[in-house]
Amino acid sequence: MSRYWSKVVQGLTPYVPGEQPKLPNLVKLNTNESPYGPSKRVLDALRAEVGDTLRLYPDPGSDKLRAAIAKRHGLKSENVFVGNGSDEVLAHVFMALLKHEDHDRPLLFPDITYSFYLVYCGLYGIAYEPVPLNSKFEIDVGDYIKPNGGIIFPNPNAPTGQLVPLPDIERLLQANTESVVVIDEAYVDFGGVSCVSLIQKYPQLLVTHTLSKSRALAGLRVGYATGHPELIEGLNRVKDSFNSYPLDRFAQAGAAAAMEDEAYFAAMCQKVIASKQSLVADMQALGFDVLPSAANFIFARFPGRDGADIAAKLRERSIIVRHFRNPPRISPFMRITVGTDEQCAGLVEALREIVYTNKNK
Repeated sequence: MSRYWSKVVQGLTPYVPGEQPKLPNLVKLNTNESPYGPSKRVLDALRAEVGDTLRLYPDPGSDKLRAAIAKRHGLKSENVFVGNGSDEVLAHVFMALLKHEDHDRPLLFPDITYSFYLVYCGLYGIAYEPVPLNSKFEIDVGDYIKPNGGIIFPNPNAPTGQLVPLPDIERLLQANTESVVVIDEAYVDFGGVSCVSLIQKYPQLLVTHTLSKSRALAGLRVGYATGHPELIEGLNRVKDSFNSYPLDRFAQAGAAAAMEDEAYFAAMCQKVIASKQSLVADMQALGFDVLPSAANFIFARFPGRDGADIAAKLRERSIIVRHFRNPPRISPFMRITVGTDEQCAGLVEALREIVYTNKNK
């Protein structure tokens, strides 16, 4: 621990991102990236940005991108905030809308969820209360109807992949009018229904999205939030006190093109959903327990086997999946990104060898 660190830094437990190994012939199923590349329109838009204008700063308001996002969701640009990946968007959300430091009104989020939420609470000094998932690893919105300084959870949840139905989200909003409700929809395009349609009705609702998954742009780092203009203004006040130019020219151009290419987006989502359905069926046939998933990943365990051990044996075969040791309740599980049909078939064959051929080793 450095003697030059601030007290805040000394107390931080940073987020650990998914591994990005540099190994040959790797089947990478650990970070929920798209198995398919972005659309041709995105690549054309990126090429068009190469030129003398790179000497100039990008548009600080990302107006073209915000207009494309607003059009896609039937909103106005004033309902849209953009940032450098949804992680930066969420960081600004925690500071602008969820930082109340009131231990009688803590921020509520699931006990098993995206671990960056806990990191942000530590970074910003936010009082929080983890809300346990039920016995089926589901979010029960009834558990969130109590005094709070804000509510946030992914829908579908991560790493479980399970979805909260839209009527339950609305029930939560109807019961929780005095604090902000943030629904993190990073994975909603793979089997869920977005609650962006509820924004006009509920001014306390903020919905975040990323272009890293269903838009196949993890390398560009673009995320956004949609909500009431007052919420968006709060985010802009934080952004402009931190970095007025979070998105470069390439990110803005590529993301706008991705939002406009609805046909490619829909086709790629359907391909992933179809592959997921086949993968789930194949793994269940092997004897795996697989939680219902509305995401582009599955959460699975093999009864009586250690999830870390299976993940390690997959790695020996150059297949990388994500395993979480904590909390212990989910340590038997692996989170597996849905890859191409070829990658999924290779995964299933490797799992067959591991859980049967090597079951006594």
